Amino acid sequence: MPAKNQKLITLEIKSLQAKSLGPQALTAKELNELAPRVKKMVQTIERERQLGRHRYRDLPYDKLMIRQVRELAKFYRPKVNNLVVLGIGGSALGNIALQQALNHPYYNLLDQQDRSGPRLFVMDNVDPTLFAGLLDLIGDDLPRTLFNVISKSGETAETASQYLIVRDLLIRKLGSKKAAGQILATTDAHSGTLRTIAQQEGYNTLPVPDGVGGRFSVLSAVGLFSAALCGIDIEDLMHGAAAMDQQVKQTALLHNPAALFAAVNYLYYQRGRVMSVMMPYSNALYSLADWFRQLWAESLGKRYDAAGTQELFVGPTPIKALGSTDQHSQVQLYREGPQDKLITLLEVDKFDRDIKIAKQLPKVKALAYLGGATLGQLLQAEKQGTELALLASARPCLTIRFPRLTPYTIGQFIYLMEAATTIAGSLFNVNPYDQPGVELGKKITYHLMGKKGYEKMPRD
Repeated sequence: MPAKNQKLITLEIKSLQAKSLGPQALTAKELNELAPRVKKMVQTIERERQLGRHRYRDLPYDKLMIRQVRELAKFYRPKVNNLVVLGIGGSALGNIALQQALNHPYYNLLDQQDRSGPRLFVMDNVDPTLFAGLLDLIGDDLPRTLFNVISKSGETAETASQYLIVRDLLIRKLGSKKAAGQILATTDAHSGTLRTIAQQEGYNTLPVPDGVGGRFSVLSAVGLFSAALCGIDIEDLMHGAAAMDQQVKQTALLHNPAALFAAVNYLYYQRGRVMSVMMPYSNALYSLADWFRQLWAESLGKRYDAAGTQELFVGPTPIKALGSTDQHSQVQLYREGPQDKLITLLEVDKFDRDIKIAKQLPKVKALAYLGGATLGQLLQAEKQGTELALLASARPCLTIRFPRLTPYTIGQFIYLMEAATTIAGSLFNVNPYDQPGVELGKKITYHLMGKKGYEKMPRD
């Protein structure tokens, strides 16, 4: 159960209405004019949920799936020292984001007794040096390493190639029977290549839910298993998502943070602000900004409208930055470069740990102001300084505020961004759930690798 009195994250747009923005400010008139349209969209989405659409919205209430994940995590925890996730895109980014947000920043480097579970490695690429390095690292610990292969179909080239390498290695080193016990397949519940292989080989399995695309799957078994095995409270995570569900059902624009986030991005896109920067002031949130990039880009970057008949060539470009690191690399561009960006700052009110800055070198006046403060206070001051500097340059920005970083607030954030993406899809009049633009590259890869049926070079 979630801890008592846990607070909601908040979306703050007051900086978008600052007088210093001048004509770049967001006006009440713009929001009021868009509000009736957004209200109908939210109502439509809720009706469509009853018909089985927007399946990701119901994941927080899937008690059977949550129980399956918990039981398998409990089964494997005493058996494994390493968990290797084989997946790419939506099968990887959510796993990474949850781990970075909610576990120790040097989790894998901790002694085994100080970790809440096995070391976690997410292999989201087929770079041979990277993958060979992982196998070197595992070495003789292979018998206590679990490989979680995540693919709805089992035919994703990157994941399939990694799986074939791992299967061969396990069989050579451990034998077929033991090898089967070192592989967990997260795949389609009923059909597909990986489902067939899992049944033939005798692998344990978890389901990829029907109607949930990879980039919307972090709150399914796809993302929850690695979180649960590594000690993250997935029930609290899902309670947070459910709490946000109640917020994003609201039909009033200013009371619905998902609708408001989508509307703000849409309105500024119409003004030519086609770049959407997400800049967390917390290293723990940096991979969530990475996860958001895929969610926003793959869902909204479309050639055709939702009906597939009219060319639009639409879509905001998501960019990730990190405060305060990128104050020294990107903020120069954001303040004085093209007027084409809307910046979302992520701020944490209270860090679980903080470090006091020692009062040293009292005769060095240039450093005296730091002594006695904390690193958390400095980071928050950096965020506020960046925000005010952006406003001074008439650069619009908004803030998503986390009371603390807990499974409950991270669950809220994930659900908020997913719901906002669906509403943004309606505003931009595109299908947020397909990704036709990636198919040609896949087909050409099949041709170059000699896959049967792709003997001729694909053209579209």
